[in-house]
Amino acid sequence: MDTPRVRRPASQKTSKVGKPPPPPGKIDRVPAFAEARFVTSVVDMDGLPPISGAEIAFAGRSNAGKSSSINKLAGQTRLAYASKMPGRTRELNFFSLRAGGYLVDLPGYGFARTPRDKQRVWTGVIEQYFRERECLAGVVLLMDVRLAPTELDLQFVAWLNQIAGTGDRPPVLWVLNKTDKLTQSERMKARNAFAAQIANVARANDVIVLFSAHTGLGMKECATVLEGWLGLTAAPTEVAEDTARGDISG
Repeated sequence: MDTPRVRRPASQKTSKVGKPPPPPGKIDRVPAFAEARFVTSVVDMDGLPPISGAEIAFAGRSNAGKSSSINKLAGQTRLAYASKMPGRTRELNFFSLRAGGYLVDLPGYGFARTPRDKQRVWTGVIEQYFRERECLAGVVLLMDVRLAPTELDLQFVAWLNQIAGTGDRPPVLWVLNKTDKLTQSERMKARNAFAAQIANVARANDVIVLFSAHTGLGMKECATVLEGWLGLTAAPTEVAEDTARGDISG
């Protein structure tokens, strides 16, 4: 007599790549980024793709883990490529999003090997982008939690404030990456110290998130902010205590 086959409940099934689904309440990617696709690289404003919706720019110091963080947020392994020579990438890379709009990967800043003349060229393009691209919904600033904020990080946001003048600048999502290197108590101490250090350049609608491109810590909180910027969910007013928004001034 044949033994009847037992169908496993859906909750016990594994994905096609052999990994179990994330635990209830957790996500392994930002849903809006799941089908992101590379579109083009541009070196001047004439090369920008037509506006198709809100755009989110990713910035950060070279070696802060920007490419790996973008890949983790999108749930893809090879969406954004890390240059073998940090600081040498000078293009603005555009990735289309399923709901319209783009994820924009900006060149990393602050690497000494980059020729100064090239730095001036792409800094000019980035400044034009921030001044003229009205569809820019927000800026994700990636940093190593163990080093953040560096003087260059603070200068970058102060520069954004200067460009905006008396008007509102796009909100900044301060992503403190590599938190898997710290204990829980060290993370919160780092977050609180960080909030105090950025108080002079942060704005009320900025958000701080503790993140790990390795473990996915902070993924849900990033998704809340990013999808809010894209108009897919309500604008965030608060995120979990562990990943920290609270009072931006500390």
